[in-house]
Amino acid sequence: MLPPSSFLPCLFPTPHTPHPTPYLLPHAQFIKVNIMPNIVEIAVSNDAFKTLVTAVKVAGLVEALQQPGPLTVFAPNDDAFAKLLPGTVDTLVQNIPQLQRILKYHVVAGRYTAAELQGLDNLTSLEGSPIPVRYKEQPFEVKNATVLAPDIEASNGIIHVIDTVILMG
Repeated sequence: MLPPSSFLPCLFPTPHTPHPTPYLLPHAQFIKVNIMPNIVEIAVSNDAFKTLVTAVKVAGLVEALQQPGPLTVFAPNDDAFAKLLPGTVDTLVQNIPQLQRILKYHVVAGRYTAAELQGLDNLTSLEGSPIPVRYKEQPFEVKNATVLAPDIEASNGIIHVIDTVILMG
């Protein structure tokens, strides 16, 4: 039996009452509830990211993007992938190391809102290369991509939707 100091007052339904009833719940029974979806969950639930989600799965980066972070992701939508030369996506799917490199170039350690990006010239991607930031007015740009939808909050960071797949160099 746990000492009384190990219990906290809580409101939960009991088997005998259909409505919440105050009673004491041991600390050991607390469960962390994460209401906000993570970066991967947001991408999977949005039809505009089908190509990105497939690429992340093929590259084996799903677990990395589900970590607590925080991370900032510049997420190219399906229209951005459609701008690539024909066959590019198929070629990348067959070259996993190159696909991983390109996808990691779209991710930055830390959580950067659009407002926080205003004062920066560049960010260092997880791939290791700098991503130039041009923020004169809305919409702002990263590398050669325009940010279409900034500041999509996730439990493990933030997503900025971009209109172009950005490449190192």
